[in-house]
Amino acid sequence: VEKKAAAESKSFAVNMFKGQIATAQVFPFPKALNDEQEQFLRELVGPVSKFFEEVNDPAKNDSLEKVEDHTMEGLKEMGAFGLQVPADLGGLGLSNTQYARLVEIVGAHDLGVGITLGAHQSIGFKGILLFGNKAQKEKYLPKLASGEHIAAFCLTEPASGSDAASIKTTAVLSPCGKFYTMNGSKIWISNGGIAEIFTVFAKTPMKDPKTGETTDKITAFIVERSFGGVTSGPPEKKMGIKASNTAEVYFDDVRVPADCVLGEVGGGFKVAMNILNNGRFGMAAALSGTMKSVIIKAVDHAANRTQFGNKIHTYGAIQEKIARMTMLQYVTEVRAPSSCFRRVDLRIFRIFEGTNDILRLFVALNGFQNAGNHLKSLQKALKNPIGNAGLIAGEITKRAKRFFFTISFFLSFGSELMERFDPSDEQFVLKRVADCAIDLYAMVVVLSRASRSLGQGHPSAQHEKMLCDTWCVEAYDRVVRDVKLLQSAQSKQLFNNMRSISAAVVENRGVVSPHPLGF
Repeated sequence: VEKKAAAESKSFAVNMFKGQIATAQVFPFPKALNDEQEQFLRELVGPVSKFFEEVNDPAKNDSLEKVEDHTMEGLKEMGAFGLQVPADLGGLGLSNTQYARLVEIVGAHDLGVGITLGAHQSIGFKGILLFGNKAQKEKYLPKLASGEHIAAFCLTEPASGSDAASIKTTAVLSPCGKFYTMNGSKIWISNGGIAEIFTVFAKTPMKDPKTGETTDKITAFIVERSFGGVTSGPPEKKMGIKASNTAEVYFDDVRVPADCVLGEVGGGFKVAMNILNNGRFGMAAALSGTMKSVIIKAVDHAANRTQFGNKIHTYGAIQEKIARMTMLQYVTEVRAPSSCFRRVDLRIFRIFEGTNDILRLFVALNGFQNAGNHLKSLQKALKNPIGNAGLIAGEITKRAKRFFFTISFFLSFGSELMERFDPSDEQFVLKRVADCAIDLYAMVVVLSRASRSLGQGHPSAQHEKMLCDTWCVEAYDRVVRDVKLLQSAQSKQLFNNMRSISAAVVENRGVVSPHPLGF
């Protein structure tokens, strides 16, 4: 059943790794909202924009290193803490697209506020929305939606970051079976110092009924600060997003009722990954708004700053900067609902909720895994195209809408890549494969968006066409470059060089080469 489901996947990315383009997913550009949803969103955009322009003071929030109290109260009154909570539980019941559009406005004005809101609902209580039973939803969501209670997501620990399976926080079931005793600590927790409700991941001992062996499995829990034994450290001093609270959270002999298990006992890893995957698009949406506001500031400076007798926007170097900023914003905006990559100078957004480095590995490994037997059979056929002409012709007929370049890349370099390279080269290879997949996806979605604008005769259609053309030319070149590198004999030497350089610097605890002056 699983193999059949994978073969029939409608996912654009999954099919791309098979050399197939599921055009229905991207062409024509999808209409994400029905008329009622669009009208409701229009009614929200104005007040939210006005609030951030007239009420919220990002500079004051930054200097205070907290969101001002009156701003928090205003956000609660607008329903900003329960955007995706169902209406019958006190929220606004927004779809992902509606949510993304409002988050974009927040990101354009104040990312400190954005993280406070996002950590609360995008991950903090998202597990209750996704996995909570009826009683859990009815108990917790109304007060979370109103903002009376703030939520936080507690996964990362001093020795556990991207390797979520290595967490050390424990939760041991009592002999009576009525509660778990939780002990451990979490670090870098957004809203950690102000939250009342926590989604906490801990290891629970589980006995295998068949073997009798006891092993630790990760379980997700809903933990209330009021349970006792839950404390938090002082707010972390940060380089940016200072208004958002980030703190360590400690759990000392916390008695967590058994009915606070979120999902299944031992099923916490699935809960964590679903929460992060489901909520990650919000960051891309927020950053699309940030990029828009930064472009406005940059253009204002370029249009008013005079150097060497001319406004600096007339110089090619500045024009290229503005053009590239605009292209990146255009691509980010069009793919925000499904994006898991944050291509901006704001470093933290490449790190939390899954680092871009780990997400690249996730993209490539999942792509190869899903391609599976499909790739293997076609690779064998392509090695003997004359003898397997019938199979190849049938495949071409069946998948007539695929892109030739996509076929040549993914079918030629799919599972064979990992066979050609040593295991130590795996991440060097997967990073480049993921970059290719990301660029191919981005090319398709911008083609879709620009095509819609041209087809509907939008005033900005020709401008969008230029954005699309320029992006696709450069993205194509990047894909070709990475493919050629992976094809070449030089790649092995390059990876060996980088591995050796890194090892030497780590062993030396810094740069190895002496200063050219000799002292």
